Amino acid sequence: MNPRQTLRKLIERTGYTMVPGAYDTLTARLVEQAGFAAVYLTGGGYSRANGYPDLGLLTLTENAQFISRTVEAVSIPVIADADTGNGNAINVIRTVREYEKTGVAAFHIEDQVAPKKCGHYEGKDVIPCAEMVGKIKAAADTRRDPDLLIIARSDARQVEGLEAAIDRVNAYLEAGADIGFVEAPQTVEELRIVGRSVKGPALVNVFEGGKTPVLAAADLDMMGFRLGIYPSQTHRAAIRAAQRILLAMKEDGDTSRIEPDLATFQEREDAVGTAHWRALEDRYLRLD
Repeated sequence: MNPRQTLRKLIERTGYTMVPGAYDTLTARLVEQAGFAAVYLTGGGYSRANGYPDLGLLTLTENAQFISRTVEAVSIPVIADADTGNGNAINVIRTVREYEKTGVAAFHIEDQVAPKKCGHYEGKDVIPCAEMVGKIKAAADTRRDPDLLIIARSDARQVEGLEAAIDRVNAYLEAGADIGFVEAPQTVEELRIVGRSVKGPALVNVFEGGKTPVLAAADLDMMGFRLGIYPSQTHRAAIRAAQRILLAMKEDGDTSRIEPDLATFQEREDAVGTAHWRALEDRYLRLD
């Protein structure tokens, strides 16, 4: 099976799949090397890796280039963030064409107004449900590969309430989406309601500091969720690790006190597959 078919099989079976987030291509390789079945390319993480907050400031071209490089670098399915689809239903057509060319296995598109905000920021607003239905239909009609999965996300919980957000997601599923994503439920009970009320495979967004309680994978499985994305954990870990090493350098003039916590030279090379590329050198550059 190719990665799209693999991801489709994952959501068709019963059980919950954890999908860690990656904010760059190297991190996506680390997710695969850790043994996870899929990786999530978080738009917020990629924005922050480029020095911007999660406010939809990067372009379609920038995002598609990032996704394409990462899909090429891993063999597991890649789930990508398509934000609002970069505009109305006509813009969504172009977005889906560009995303499909990257080889991504799935993408999520949301019903926020453009420019969007992080799903756990205050001050969000959403477009009318009928307009979003049109965007989902445009996405479904545009994809050439039926195994490319469309994840429909609603941010209406904060604006219109939980019931309206669930109704929206179910309307998007009926319009052609494959997976439903109610963003930012605010209590454990709301998570339970979402898990049993979404009329299709349900996705949950899991990270500390947001509006949604953080639960164990086993609990989310019992609630009926099929996929869980974990967008910020690897990025938060990298930020803290960088802060620690920089503090040691500033205070000590070297990194000896923190060196045991760092990857070795060889571990760094293994992470990017240097041995594979050296073998290709031997095969093609040393023909004498």
